[in-house]
Amino acid sequence: MSVATMSAPSSPREREEAETHEQRALGFWLYLMGDAVIFALLFATYAIMIPGTAGGPTGRQLFSLNNAALETLLLLVSSTTFGFASLASRAGKRGAVLGWLAVTFLLGAGFIFLEVREFTGLIARDAGPDRSGFLSAFFTLVGTHGFHVSMGLLWILILSAQVAIKGLTLPVTSRLFRLGLFWHFLDIAWVGIFSVVYLPGLL
Repeated sequence: MSVATMSAPSSPREREEAETHEQRALGFWLYLMGDAVIFALLFATYAIMIPGTAGGPTGRQLFSLNNAALETLLLLVSSTTFGFASLASRAGKRGAVLGWLAVTFLLGAGFIFLEVREFTGLIARDAGPDRSGFLSAFFTLVGTHGFHVSMGLLWILILSAQVAIKGLTLPVTSRLFRLGLFWHFLDIAWVGIFSVVYLPGLL
């Protein structure tokens, strides 16, 4: 059930507006499908390039399971807190929506901080994306995900401002629904990265 169908529009204008937001939700689903294809290609490229270390360090020598596990924890919890924000929006609790979005933002920002710290640490150890095909594929895959998370954080800030100013109107809750789809998609993509990149690289 989309956010646009949570309340029953009574007037023709409200029904037309609800249908518009349903179409936008469908369009966003199509965007996510395209994004999933991009990530699938990046995963495939990484899998092919794993042996291409060019005599340089491997994942076993570079990756930190503790760091990756903490990143995973932050993102999984942020997905849960975003779910609470969605539930609060259905209940019409604007303050609770803003509170849970703030918590989600902080968790996502913590994730980005750990990722940037990992990247800068690798580059300082002469293990940047130009060191080998393996590292180039790693930085591209993980960096693309990090870029998406950063855009999600910006979206959370913008949407929080809209909730604070406009309230939980149908357009705002419709955007919140689409942001939720995007954020949960990033969560799923990260679980794939953790499973395909970090665990095999350390075991």
